[in-house]
Amino acid sequence: MTNEIKLELFADYFQFYIQDEEVDGDLSDSWTDEAVEILLATTAGTIGVGTVRNMDVPVTLKTYETQPEFLLDPENTIGQINECDIEISSGKLVLAGCTDYFPEAERIVLEKGNYRARIYYGNLDKISEDGLDGDDFYEIHLWKTDRIQELKVIKDRNASRQQTL
Repeated sequence: MTNEIKLELFADYFQFYIQDEEVDGDLSDSWTDEAVEILLATTAGTIGVGTVRNMDVPVTLKTYETQPEFLLDPENTIGQINECDIEISSGKLVLAGCTDYFPEAERIVLEKGNYRARIYYGNLDKISEDGLDGDDFYEIHLWKTDRIQELKVIKDRNASRQQTL
């Protein structure tokens, strides 16, 4: 069974968060030069997804019972794919822009435990000259796992760290 949520998040400071409801979510030390380059920062219970626009961006979150297949990309619109883990200890995952009012941010109920997140970054090169408009999109696939893994760059928009699918 797959659950899906679609929303627009304000990517202030070129980022949005998915995080456990009960964690601090402070990524200030996590946005290293490498994190900015791969559009991903993590800390305990929090994933910061970097964006190419500092505006509202379309975000889709899909939850799966098991690890899903990779998205098909026949038109080569996906420029970056990252995977990382997140622990959900509260049973609630929050999706929010970093300056959103946290109590009013979108929440989904999840079974407590460790999850793997695969983040797809699409149409990163389809941004207006002024950076205000674009066709970029961000899709997160999340599934429960009992195996903790390192952050992986599966497809790198700059191709220097790319792994094979």
